[in-house]
Amino acid sequence: MRIEATHRVQLVFSLLDADGNGVLEARDFDLMAGRVVAAAPDSDEAAHGAMRDAFLRYWTTLAAELDADGDGRITFEEYTACVLSPERFDATVDAFARALAALGDPAGEGQVARPAFVALMTAIGFGRANIDALFDAFGPTPEDRIAVATWVEGIKDYYAPDKAGIPGDHLVDTAAV
Repeated sequence: MRIEATHRVQLVFSLLDADGNGVLEARDFDLMAGRVVAAAPDSDEAAHGAMRDAFLRYWTTLAAELDADGDGRITFEEYTACVLSPERFDATVDAFARALAALGDPAGEGQVARPAFVALMTAIGFGRANIDALFDAFGPTPEDRIAVATWVEGIKDYYAPDKAGIPGDHLVDTAAV
């Protein structure tokens, strides 16, 4: 596993721990889904529902794969074991990536404008400078838009344990991890 992947996962775990208690629980995913959906007021209810469903699937995949004692809690060590195992988590990441990118493209044009991207990524908890660096790394058009497909692939790459030097690395301030 690449150190870059470990840093990416550490950051996501800390962001998903929405209540800050050091473990992931169903409540964290409900809180996060609510924040992300609220950041996309121009998206329709179907897109909001898909995002909520993606967060629920994220949680249920983790719980099914890792919560052997049934306590409803996932530690960082347990989380790393699942998300950095593509065969266990690819379908969940794909659903999450597609739902998030769709929220950024409420008109269904295949493009995400910077303001929508920033709003969604801020709702997740990423820092503004990191968000802008990521958006720029995706190669925006002169109209300051990125392709939905580019964002989806970028999200999927973020969870890949063998990837380094990817746009998603811009989200991680390695001095803070």
